[in-house]
Amino acid sequence: MAAVLEATPAPSPGEGAAAPSPLALVRGRPLAEVPRDLYIPPDALEVVLEAFAGPLDLLLYLIKRHGLDILDIPIAEVTRQYMEYVELMKELKLELAAEYLVMAATLAEIKSRMLLPRPAATAVEEDPRAELVRRLQEYERIKRAAEELDGLPRMGRDLLAVVVEAPGALGTRPPPTVTLADLLGAMRDLMARADLFASHHVRREPLSVRERMSRVLERLSGGRFVELADCLVPGEGRAGVVVTLLALLELLRATLIELAQAEPFGPIHLRAVA
Repeated sequence: MAAVLEATPAPSPGEGAAAPSPLALVRGRPLAEVPRDLYIPPDALEVVLEAFAGPLDLLLYLIKRHGLDILDIPIAEVTRQYMEYVELMKELKLELAAEYLVMAATLAEIKSRMLLPRPAATAVEEDPRAELVRRLQEYERIKRAAEELDGLPRMGRDLLAVVVEAPGALGTRPPPTVTLADLLGAMRDLMARADLFASHHVRREPLSVRERMSRVLERLSGGRFVELADCLVPGEGRAGVVVTLLALLELLRATLIELAQAEPFGPIHLRAVA
């Protein structure tokens, strides 16, 4: 149970000691003396430090805290601050992971390599901090991406799924009462609407009476009789016979041809009029 302690000022010597001031106020009630069953453990004061996910996270925190350039890390200063944090964790008896000690050894190695004199050579020697800088940059990108993902809405934390049960069926609807007259009326209306959407496609006839008249006159141009069957084209079918007969009737009406039949139901011959 948490108790709120409020300190009250002690009475001045000039004031009377008839009503001693309470030691503290617990939930608004004055406490005149310390309870006999009150036990305060030695580790009651808990110091909470900022949690780090690992040695790279601690290094990145130290670099950003002092506004240092990640591409030009002052190894001596960063190593000193890093060791102070490690010593603080030891004093507070916190669980010290082996990764922190490995990073401390890595920083010490980089610091010693930078203190050693470099031999004069034509080739440019690689900076001892290059590998550490690369790891820090990669860790910074991953940490930023993780923070962006954590900021996105999450189901169960920012969003809650709403489940609503569907109400039960109210009952079956009885079918409507429809008579035969109603069905016939609906069918009549349907057919009337269908007529409104009907389309007519007018096609041009492939056979022309005028063209057939010209062809017959060309065939009879020799002045001799030609049998009617020779003027028909078998591939045209019934339409060809009808067009040919219409063409012959037009030519007869214009007295451009003449017909001859020797006997009933005999063959019909045609000849152009001179």
